[in-house]
This record gives sequence, structure tokens and C-alpha cells, in this order.
Amino acid sequence: MSIELDETRPKWRQVADILRARIADGTYPPGARVPSVVAITEEFGIAIVTAQKALKALREEGSIRTEVGMGSYVTGRSPH
Repeated sequence: MSIELDETRPKWRQVADILRARIADGTYPPGARVPSVVAITEEFGIAIVTAQKALKALREEGSIRTEVGMGSYVTGRSPH
């Protein structure tokens, strides 16, 4: 079952906010792998491009780093 998202706000922003909150509360501690694009699409019921955009936002702010072929990991830096 997917998480209900607000239809009046961009879905990628909502997903990024949820992942950011999980990083902040320690659900995904520094060094931990964050869910894959496929896992995010399944959890939130969104398109692959939407999940990619959410992860890109977290990567650009420095909250996560991505290693090609390995996945994305929490950097340990505080989200903005």
C-alpha cells in the first residue's frame, strides 16, 4: 500500500520532504543506504522520474550521495 500524497503539491517535493524527515529523525542514519528508486516508486505509488527527482533534490542539498551501481547513502550532513 502506498502513502497518500497531497494532490495539490508536487509529489517529488513531498517524497523528498518525507525522506529528509527520515534522515533527520535517524530512520536513515549517516552512512545508511536510502531506498532505491524502485522501492520509492512502490512505497509512494509514484513514477520512476518522480522518485529520481526527489533523490536528486536530496543529493543537490548534500543530504545523500549516490554511488553508481551501489545506491544512495546518507552523508551525515544536516538537511536544510
